[in-house]
Amino acid sequence: MYPFRNILFPTDFTPHARAALKYAAAFAHQGGGRVVLFSVQSGNVPANLLTLPERVFAEEQNHWLLQVRTEVRNLLADPLFDGIEVEPVIVEGEPAPEIAKAVRQYDIDLVTVVTHGRKGLSRALWGSTAEEIIAEAPCPVLTIRPPQHDFVEHKGDRSEVRLNRVLLATNFRPSAVAATQVATQLANQAGAELHAVYVIGDYLEQISVMFPEGGLNALSRLRNYVQERMTQLSRGDGARAVTHIAEGRPYAEIVRVATEIDADLIVIGTNVHASLFGGAPVLGSEIERVVRNAPCPVLCVPAARVVTPLPALVTQPVS
Repeated sequence: MYPFRNILFPTDFTPHARAALKYAAAFAHQGGGRVVLFSVQSGNVPANLLTLPERVFAEEQNHWLLQVRTEVRNLLADPLFDGIEVEPVIVEGEPAPEIAKAVRQYDIDLVTVVTHGRKGLSRALWGSTAEEIIAEAPCPVLTIRPPQHDFVEHKGDRSEVRLNRVLLATNFRPSAVAATQVATQLANQAGAELHAVYVIGDYLEQISVMFPEGGLNALSRLRNYVQERMTQLSRGDGARAVTHIAEGRPYAEIVRVATEIDADLIVIGTNVHASLFGGAPVLGSEIERVVRNAPCPVLCVPAARVVTPLPALVTQPVS
């Protein structure tokens, strides 16, 4: 799963969408891989768009194709892509399903998505394209919401991954296993501090108030269980980590811890649910809120992608 070698860089050619370019280029440089520059259009795009003769664009109905070709060529000429294999792909359809299809077709390891903007792939409204991409993509999705804390560093004409602190948001469920793997690998590769946070939901406190005869006992048992599980992460050799146990609203506590430790990246496992109305798959509301409010990029890792055993962690619990 990591290092990421094949990066899908979806774009609607808006300046805002270009915020993901440096991340796609940096991970491609690091993994010695390639970038698939991906654009979804509402009309049919010829496979040979980049080599079509100029006379084709003289026809009024083809003016939009000339604009698309110009945008693609401008991106391909960006200095950040120097030394990287870049494959432009333009298709017709709806962004989320086409991106999910492209992930499989091009053996993609990582998708970069900008989640703030006004239209297209960079729409800010949650429940639109960005959420659908995260829910449907069968590989990790890096969400960027400028302006945010950045973890790429420009070195000449190229960008490089520079991670100092990685925050893993875990719940010890199967959906968190792959995220733990990726967070550990990222921290090891970058020599970064690895932090892990578990949030005991505030609804348990409410239950203990309403049903004191059983609620307090359940809450106490959960607190002990969480402490034991976090302590277990300290056994053996491997990446060094700091653990945080918090109580409250999960997304708010994850964002708070990320802000306090000045995290460069949040890694969180996603467990996609079927839509109640038969539509596209949906994410949990807490994950949505983490992405919307995080002070740094968020890497959403789907539960299904587990490939190798996890390295053991050495943790330093904090109160």
